Amino acid sequence: MRMADNAVACLYRIKIRGTFPVVTVTWCKSLVCLAISLNMQEEKSAPCKTDMKPWILSKKKGWKSLEVGLNTKLDVYWDFTAAKYDSNPEPLEGFFLALVHDNEIVLLLGDMKEEAYSKAQAKTPAADNYMISRKEHIFGRRHYAAKVQFGERGRTHDILIECNARGKEPRLSVKVDKQIVVQVKRLMWKFRGNQTILVDGYPVELFWDVHNWLFSPSDCHAVFMFQTSLPDRSWSSLASSTSLFQWHHTPNSSSSVKETDNNRFSLLLYAWKVD
Repeated sequence: MRMADNAVACLYRIKIRGTFPVVTVTWCKSLVCLAISLNMQEEKSAPCKTDMKPWILSKKKGWKSLEVGLNTKLDVYWDFTAAKYDSNPEPLEGFFLALVHDNEIVLLLGDMKEEAYSKAQAKTPAADNYMISRKEHIFGRRHYAAKVQFGERGRTHDILIECNARGKEPRLSVKVDKQIVVQVKRLMWKFRGNQTILVDGYPVELFWDVHNWLFSPSDCHAVFMFQTSLPDRSWSSLASSTSLFQWHHTPNSSSSVKETDNNRFSLLLYAWKVD
């Protein structure tokens, strides 16, 4: 299995010197270590990718200064010595990861916030950062499960995708918190589509592409996306990408922040069929 197949990528919008770059934090958990890569991209500039090598984080605790753009330096502090995990490569608790610019924390992840401020000796951010996208891989035979939180203050929802692609009449169903929100019959003709569902009383657009499950046995993954506010982007161009890290390089990923961006969030799932 490729490392990207066992990864979770989270995109955050932060504020640095009046600009709003996108930071991608990718969690990859292998048999030997944990790796994190940071990808920053500012408007009208080329993307700058910085990889924190696995041997650095194998120490589980440290600090590193990164050059991430013209005259832009980020100090990265992390502590995973007490981190707890489930089957997901992203830790559940007992950790922090902090990005500091000009003595100000611009991104803080984890529950050990006091320890992060003490270690970085930095002040609180002037503006909140927020997650704009989450991308992950899920695995199963007929059932595929994931969790999602729409918005920083929203509650966590359980997503269950069920698909029987081998019967005479393939069907697809999607549940949120055990309630069926989408049922697709005649899947051989409706293997790509979208439907608006309600989550916490708010509209969420659900896209699906299960073409590979039906017609490409050698590439047995499907793509699902839950999005709270749709940008001007073609779904066909998104769904055709099989790379976990390609989507956030689309032109809109580094555009200037608008008022509506605070309410925009997407969950992108790659569902892999395991025989």
